[in-house]
Amino acid sequence: MNPLLSGEPASQRLTGALFTTETMQAIFCDRARVQAMLDFERALAVAQASVALIPASAAPAIAKQCDATLYDLGAIADATREAGNPAIPLVQALTARVAADGADAARFVHWGATSQDVMDTGLVLQLMKALHVIENDLARLSCALTALVQQHADTLLAGRTLLQQATPITFGLKAAGWLAAIDRHRCRIREMYPRIAVVQFGGAAGTLAALGDRGLSVAAALAEELRIVLPEIPWHAHRDRVAEVATTLGLLVGTLGKIACDVALLMQTEVAEAFEPAEPGRGGSSTMPHKRNPVSAAAVLAAATRVPGLVATMLSAMVQEHERGLGGWHAEWETLPEICLLAAGALAHTVQTIEGLEIDAARMTHNLELTGGLVLAEAVAMTLAHTMGKLRAHELVERACRLSMEQKKSLRHVLDADPEARVHLTAADLDRLLDPLNYTGQAQALIARVLAAHQA
Repeated sequence: MNPLLSGEPASQRLTGALFTTETMQAIFCDRARVQAMLDFERALAVAQASVALIPASAAPAIAKQCDATLYDLGAIADATREAGNPAIPLVQALTARVAADGADAARFVHWGATSQDVMDTGLVLQLMKALHVIENDLARLSCALTALVQQHADTLLAGRTLLQQATPITFGLKAAGWLAAIDRHRCRIREMYPRIAVVQFGGAAGTLAALGDRGLSVAAALAEELRIVLPEIPWHAHRDRVAEVATTLGLLVGTLGKIACDVALLMQTEVAEAFEPAEPGRGGSSTMPHKRNPVSAAAVLAAATRVPGLVATMLSAMVQEHERGLGGWHAEWETLPEICLLAAGALAHTVQTIEGLEIDAARMTHNLELTGGLVLAEAVAMTLAHTMGKLRAHELVERACRLSMEQKKSLRHVLDADPEARVHLTAADLDRLLDPLNYTGQAQALIARVLAAHQA
C-alpha cells in the first residue's frame, strides 16, 4: 500500500526516520490532516447549533461522523486529483455518512463554509500541536545547554576564526552562544502563538455572506469551540501567519545547523575536542572499523540545507491573487509540513547530541599549545602598544610570529631573543602574557550575562 494513502505516519521511506521524529510524523500524517479538518466540521456544526442557525439535533449527528478512522483515505486522495483539494471529497464523504445514518442533518454539513476554511483551520490545529512539541524540545535543549555552559565555563580551548586558531576562549563561552540563540528562538515561538492560533472562517470570498447576519456570531462560537482566537478578518489570501511559522522554524534550523557544524568540526580527527555521544551501531562505517562519524550533525546539516528552499517557497506563495489564491495556497500544503518535520528531526538530533556531548578538555589544552604561543600574540602586541605605540608593537610581534613559524620555535623563545621586545617586557611579563588563562577577556562576565538572561 502507498504509505501516503495510509493512516500511518507520512514517511515510511528508508531514510525518513533519520530526518524527523515519529511524533511529528504522527501530527502531519494524512489521517491526522483529515482528522483536523473533521474537527473543524464538528466544531462548525456545534457553533451553528449554539446560535440556532441549524437545528440542535444536527450537531451531534454531524459530530458522530467526524472520526478520521471512518474514512477511506485512498479514495479521498484519488478524488483530490480531480477536485483540486482534499476538503471537497472529504465533505462529500462526511455528508454521505451523515445521510446514511438516517439523519436529516446531512443538509447542514459544512454550512456556509468554504474548502479553504476547512483546510486552513485544520492546518492551524496541526501547527499548534507541532509548535507545542518543538517548544518542549527547545526547553529540553536549553536545559542541556545551560548545564554545559556551567560545567565548562573555565574549560580553555582555542577560539577559531576563518577556520584558523585565533585567541583563547572557554568552551562555556562557545556553548553560551548556542544557548543565547536557542533562547531567542523560544521567545520567537512564544510571541508567534497569538498570530497563528486563529480560526480561518470567511466563506466563499471572506464576507460570511452565506450566513447572513449570523456570520460573526458563528465565527466567534467556532473559535471558542476550537479553543483558538477569532481574528479581526479572514486571512484566506494573506499568508503572513503561515509564512511566519516557516521563517521562524527556518531561523531555528539555521541555528541548529550552526551548532551541528561546530560539533562536526570539533569531532575531526585532527581536532578531536568534542564528540557526539557514543552508542553501539552509531556513527560507524561499512568498511572502516575505526570511524566515529558525526551522524546527528550530518542529519541536522542536511535539514539546514533543505529548509531554506522550503522557506523560500512559503515566502513566494504569499503573493496571492485577490480574495483567494491560485497555486500559491496549494504550494503550502506539503511545504509547511515538511519544514515542521525537518525542524523536529534536527531539534531531536541536537538535543541528543548536547545531552550526551563528550568533551576532551585535555585535547583542547593540547591544541591550544600547538602554535607555540602564537594564539597569544595579540596579548603581547596590546601590552607593547602602551609603551611603543600600536603600529610599532604590531610590527614587532608580527615579525616575531613569522620567525616563530619559520624557525619552529615558540613565540616566547623568539621574544626572549628580541632585544627591542626585552626592553619593554620582563620574563615575568612574558609568563603572564603567554598564559592562555590570562587572556579570555570578559568570557566569564559574558557567560554570566547569558545565564542571567536565560533564568529571566
